[in-house]
Amino acid sequence: MAELLSDISFIFQRLNWLGVIDILLVTLIFFGLLYLVRDTQAMALLRGIIAIIVLIALMTSIFNLPAFSWLVRTALPGLVFAIPVIFAPEIRRALERIGRAGSFLAARRKNTGQDASRTIQAVVTAATRLAARQHGALIILRQLDSLDEYIRTGVSIQASVTPELLLQIFYPNTPLHDGAVIIGADRVLAASCVMPLSSSGILARSPERQMGLRHRAALGIAESSDAIAVVVSEQTGSLAVAHAGRIIRNLNPERLTNILGAFYAPVQPRRNGHIFQRIFRRSKRDNP
Repeated sequence: MAELLSDISFIFQRLNWLGVIDILLVTLIFFGLLYLVRDTQAMALLRGIIAIIVLIALMTSIFNLPAFSWLVRTALPGLVFAIPVIFAPEIRRALERIGRAGSFLAARRKNTGQDASRTIQAVVTAATRLAARQHGALIILRQLDSLDEYIRTGVSIQASVTPELLLQIFYPNTPLHDGAVIIGADRVLAASCVMPLSSSGILARSPERQMGLRHRAALGIAESSDAIAVVVSEQTGSLAVAHAGRIIRNLNPERLTNILGAFYAPVQPRRNGHIFQRIFRRSKRDNP
């Protein structure tokens, strides 16, 4: 114990402001990595890797195992090269967020005005009427990222956004009702589009088991792009919004209008934080 205290004292004696900055940088990197893999399957992989490393460290330090120690030293470089492959989706998502950071505010400024207001009003009106009839729907509002690969999976529409058009598309048993509608600016670009399904554990850990493929598809496109997904549940008629890997459920028309309007509102110069993160935190406070 005395030797341990002596080592700690020696470390603090040699610590200077450069060392503190060094430790803070490493801490921020690990925090960022954990933040990126939260609520994903990569979190389980990360826990498994940490458990294996701890187990190997204990075995090599407690027992004299020369052959096993040689195997660990030989296999460790291969594990370092395998980590980028294992966490490829999370690394790609982080790079995409960094690349979008500079142009996100400019894109928001371009989307302001009467066209955005009309689009939001049409989407909210259609979603409200669909929810009252319990007709399922998935509406994707394109932002900065291109959604051409998903538009090609559906049927091209290229029409102005109106509540009547959205109601007709999502009417049960019509040719275009199954799939997502993609809206860009003030036009319906395509309908019956196939969206990627989310692999995160957010829906699996929800206390209610009322979220199906539409919610998984909404989270999937919200994880792989900066698009905003509006979901109408076919089972309950509830409204939800997904963005940036997060989903807010059980919305009323007024709150849905406010949330969508927040993405197109003029940017406040001293509040450049993530919009959906603030909305998500406020929603958790309102619905504990």
